[in-house]
Amino acid sequence: MASIGALTDALLAAQQLGLVGARPVDDAVGHAREFVRALETMRDPTDGVASGQGATNAPLTVVDMGSGGGLPGLVIAADRPDLAVTLVDRRQKCADFLERAVAALGLGDRVTVRCCDVTTLIGALEQFDAVTARGFGPPTATLRAAARLVRPGGRIVISEPPEGDRWNSGDVQGLGLTRKREGAVAVFTQAVP
Repeated sequence: MASIGALTDALLAAQQLGLVGARPVDDAVGHAREFVRALETMRDPTDGVASGQGATNAPLTVVDMGSGGGLPGLVIAADRPDLAVTLVDRRQKCADFLERAVAALGLGDRVTVRCCDVTTLIGALEQFDAVTARGFGPPTATLRAAARLVRPGGRIVISEPPEGDRWNSGDVQGLGLTRKREGAVAVFTQAVP
């Protein structure tokens, strides 16, 4: 498991490279932990807690769309050693940084870095138990992409602005999702057919 100091160092390096904003790293980690909390009830199906996926030997999977400098993906991976995490960013600079950070944090056995556009994953019909996004793009585009990547019964967690409601209820329902706000994130659940 990655140490807090090593995680902070990785995120400070991302900040120095301009891959994350100027917000204090401790605050950024606190915000990323809102994603971790939203995923708390998702547990490895082999641990005896029902996950809706049936018991398998494979860990639950999470894809972080537009991972950039690793927020929230690296924090999720560090805090949840029971999850297999895929970090996706289409920028080679970000993917290269994430590869180095994953290795430095000792997460390479369950964290994968993909340098590609999210549409590549969608086109390959890849699906995950959960999808996260912090600053991926416009709300509707983010939600549509995430809905195509999440398995039935899975969860989508997207960063929210401090105030207001930016989600069109027709879009949410049309994608077969239900939504609730949990602190600084919106949590969407994909309906099970």
